[in-house]
Amino acid sequence: MPQVRSAPERDNGSGGDGTPGTPSPTHGARVRHRKRSSDVPSDVNKTNGSNLLLNDQNKYKSMLIRTYSSLWMMAGFVFLIYMGHLYIWAMVVVIQIFMASELFNLLRKANEDRQLPGFRLLNWHFFFTAMLFAYGRFLSRQLVNTVTSDKLLYKLVSGLIKYQMFICYFLYIAGFVWFILTLKKKAYKYQFSQYAWTHMILLMVFAQSSFTVANIYEGIFWFLLPASLIAINDVAAYFFGFFFGKTPLIKLSPKKTWEGFLGASVTTMLSAFVLANFMGHFQWLTCPRKDLSTGWLHCDPGPMFTPESYDLPGWIPRWIPWQEVAIMPIQWHALALGLFASIIAPFGGFFASGFKRAFKFKDFGDSIPGHGGFTDRMDCQMVMAVFAYIYYQSFVMVQDLSVETILEQILRSLTFEEQHDLYEQLGKLLTRRN
Repeated sequence: MPQVRSAPERDNGSGGDGTPGTPSPTHGARVRHRKRSSDVPSDVNKTNGSNLLLNDQNKYKSMLIRTYSSLWMMAGFVFLIYMGHLYIWAMVVVIQIFMASELFNLLRKANEDRQLPGFRLLNWHFFFTAMLFAYGRFLSRQLVNTVTSDKLLYKLVSGLIKYQMFICYFLYIAGFVWFILTLKKKAYKYQFSQYAWTHMILLMVFAQSSFTVANIYEGIFWFLLPASLIAINDVAAYFFGFFFGKTPLIKLSPKKTWEGFLGASVTTMLSAFVLANFMGHFQWLTCPRKDLSTGWLHCDPGPMFTPESYDLPGWIPRWIPWQEVAIMPIQWHALALGLFASIIAPFGGFFASGFKRAFKFKDFGDSIPGHGGFTDRMDCQMVMAVFAYIYYQSFVMVQDLSVETILEQILRSLTFEEQHDLYEQLGKLLTRRN
């Protein structure tokens, strides 16, 4: 596939490579072009990447389009945060569908697809089977807490919960048999490569997105803060690199610069500390949700969201009226999230850049003007969601059983007679204690 050059190279007098400004070969002579490396694109400035974006004539138009689409996405995102947990979950599912569609279409070959009717449908069969498996157990807990007042609906939901893994396994085996029956002699290699590609997509999308939904129901805070930090880091890196970028950061992303990386890191750390304090004042963001309802939440914020007073150091002048400052403990944890969002999460973007270069395409899609596809915007978010979940479970969550968890286990595991017997024995124990 011929390499398309976005702009002619500057005449540097090197000669012999056929670039503009080099002497033309004699008539009839055969010119042998050296194969250019696909690792570093031709638009990288050879003078150590100086003025990476300053010489781009279309940079302001590109920035304007990107800014408009970002504002629209931000407005929609704020609206969904206001609507609540269930709507945010729905947004995650829609994003997953778009990502799967972009990735399914990535390595498609029209000629082979025409010879394999129904083969694309098989991919979506695996997709929705994986969705049922990934969200089934989590959905079951929320669903039981939602429908316990309706006996008929509770029995139906309990049955689905009990056999959820078997249903998912049966659906997967059905897809496996479907795949074997559709194998064609001249398309074996294509079909098996697509089968492996489909499973990699499911692993990357669902294994990480399921952590995102778990974060939402632990409290919107644990979804919103990590997602905001990634967005802030991305925007700050773009603007710092846009105006100050001169030193290339990594060959996989030639427009990423050290100036953008360092400026974004400082901005993200400061934003994490401030945003954690701001979000920590809203129960709508900090309270966990135990069911699928959409009503308002009220809860005890707990010690993590209770401000603590800290005296300022002695070298602070006494004429300053504030000699102590109130800081929530969650703000210190937010610094850890900010550090990860600044240093580690961008490697999700680097991985995506390397993948795109390996297959020689610019973006995963064109769903978002100025940004590419949904996959282009979610590469770092996926990495961040997993870290936020693991960090919360390891360092923040109180490791004890709640009343809701115990009741949910009783309702799921015990028969009505056993629940009645437990009720009588618990009543006797409480009577003895009194």
